[in-house]
Amino acid sequence: MLSFLKRLLSKNLSEETQEELMKKFLIVGLGNIGPKYSSTRHNIGFKVLDALAKEEDLTFETQKLGDLTTYKFKGRTFLLLKPNTYMNLSGKAVKYWMDKEKVPLENVLIITDDINIPFGTIRIKAKGSAGGHNGLKDIEAKLNTSKYTRFRFGVGADFGRGKQVDYVLGEWSTEEEAALPERYDKAIAAIKSFGTAGLSNTMNMFNGK
Repeated sequence: MLSFLKRLLSKNLSEETQEELMKKFLIVGLGNIGPKYSSTRHNIGFKVLDALAKEEDLTFETQKLGDLTTYKFKGRTFLLLKPNTYMNLSGKAVKYWMDKEKVPLENVLIITDDINIPFGTIRIKAKGSAGGHNGLKDIEAKLNTSKYTRFRFGVGADFGRGKQVDYVLGEWSTEEEAALPERYDKAIAAIKSFGTAGLSNTMNMFNGK
């Protein structure tokens, strides 16, 4: 009888733990650390999380492989991570915090810049190629899968032949700077939706917006 109760308790605890884990999300904003890169297009992932942290009065703390803060919303826990590994080694931080916090792969959202999308436009996909993006390449390599959700924030492609690197590592134009606050609001809403309304609904609501 005692053995049966232990098994029953263990099963219930396991189910409860699993349910709690499904309410935990790892939101990763990609970027490069240091003032040199702070205002560049390539750092839009950092900037989106900074905007969310400012809106909700959250403070990032430097921990292993990145700056981290926790946001609670509608029964969900959002772990907001800005890797400090530099863009090309982003996967190391993503895998470490996924494993440490036991976040399911389907609850991971990677925010990154994309030159193939018009400025400010959002495109969220459940999987896909790295598209030449070194941060996404490393995440794919470290997780050994391309089936993770990526949130692409369009930065446009207003550059000449051979100038791609200069463009993404360049700073926003005056017009773009003025438009970013409204775009941040949209991005924040999409993050919250990802955790509460689910991926499919979020894509329907925000893609192309």
